[in-house]
Amino acid sequence: MKKLYPNAAAALEGVLFDGMLICAGGFGLCGIPERLIDAIRDAGVKDLTIASNNAGIDGEGLGKLLRTRQVKKMISSYVGENKEFERQYLAGELEVEFSPQGTLAERCRAGGAGIPGFYTKTGVGTLVAEGKEVKTFDGQDYILERGIFADLSIIKGWKADETGNLVFRKTARNFNQPMATAGKICVAEVEEIVPVGSLDPDQIHLPGIYVNRLILGAPYDKKIEFVTTRERVSA
Repeated sequence: MKKLYPNAAAALEGVLFDGMLICAGGFGLCGIPERLIDAIRDAGVKDLTIASNNAGIDGEGLGKLLRTRQVKKMISSYVGENKEFERQYLAGELEVEFSPQGTLAERCRAGGAGIPGFYTKTGVGTLVAEGKEVKTFDGQDYILERGIFADLSIIKGWKADETGNLVFRKTARNFNQPMATAGKICVAEVEEIVPVGSLDPDQIHLPGIYVNRLILGAPYDKKIEFVTTRERVSA
């Protein structure tokens, strides 16, 4: 099966539709599928539900899709760095489902493993538990969380071979790995594509069986969320 595509638009051709659920890997601006996000923006699909740790920052990452009003709902654990996210939410223009960070990762992992739901103590007795089933195990209350089964997963990797075996680099491993498995189709962008057999099997983080389509996204510009400087100290 041919997995390599010339660019993001080609890799997403025939996959996108209005109202779909997308799992997007990354953490802030680290390990985000930049080329695929741009292609989704350019495709103009709307009423999207996106499961992601956050929505990037204003005008970067998933913030681009918020700016073009293509997102109907976000399933996220953190929204603090995106003013447009905050504005749309407070104005009632964007539906938000808050999910604790570990719970969100597990919901995606569960979806990828075919598990429709699981019980967790995280969120018991808080707003997170509202409307959810509560069950007692060994005298402790747990809430039922549903696995996430997405129409599409978009992820960013460091290196892949031509069959889609993929390696993440450092922090970029974050949400990319569980979200890759949660989608009916997984499209990955990477910084480098190497011949089959070049990767050490023990170093592969995501087996190629999970990756349906693959593009080379390089070169990338390193984006900084917060530029922090200090005054130069005189000698």
